[in-house]
Amino acid sequence: MREVVVSIEDRARKPKLPPRWFIRTAWSVHRGLYRVFRGRVGLWRPRPDRWGTLRLTTTGRRTGQQRGVIVAYLEDGPNLFTLAMNGWGEGEPAWWLNLRTHPEATVDLVDGRRLVRGRAATGDERTRLWARWRDVDTNLDAFAALRPSETAVVVLEPRSGVEGVAGQPQPDA
Repeated sequence: MREVVVSIEDRARKPKLPPRWFIRTAWSVHRGLYRVFRGRVGLWRPRPDRWGTLRLTTTGRRTGQQRGVIVAYLEDGPNLFTLAMNGWGEGEPAWWLNLRTHPEATVDLVDGRRLVRGRAATGDERTRLWARWRDVDTNLDAFAALRPSETAVVVLEPRSGVEGVAGQPQPDA
């Protein structure tokens, strides 16, 4: 199911995206600034009219190595959520493929690190979170229409630090 039916007027004026190379370069520069300044630059909290940024560290689905990426996010109570949009390009972003294979991850926020478990929002939850993101980005539906497949809404739920790989609590040593 697509997000929203787009009117004829909206189709006539497709949103303008910068070239793919520009989007990739912008995110690379953002990651570089974060790395160079050791996390003191590049992350910010969301505001009512703007998304925030966080650093998501996942486990590679093929390599098993830790992979970090900066993504935009909003808050939903104790949960955080983001869109697996891949710069509005084709395919799923690697971080989302990794998170689907290994849901346990960490996020670095302005106020510290959190352990999270990622999952796709579905049904009414997805509709509600999509609407929240649309409040911040009025072009959301038009940009999503550029993708050949539905854009996943990814929920990052808090988890405790004593869980094992299978998500079961581990006894204290």
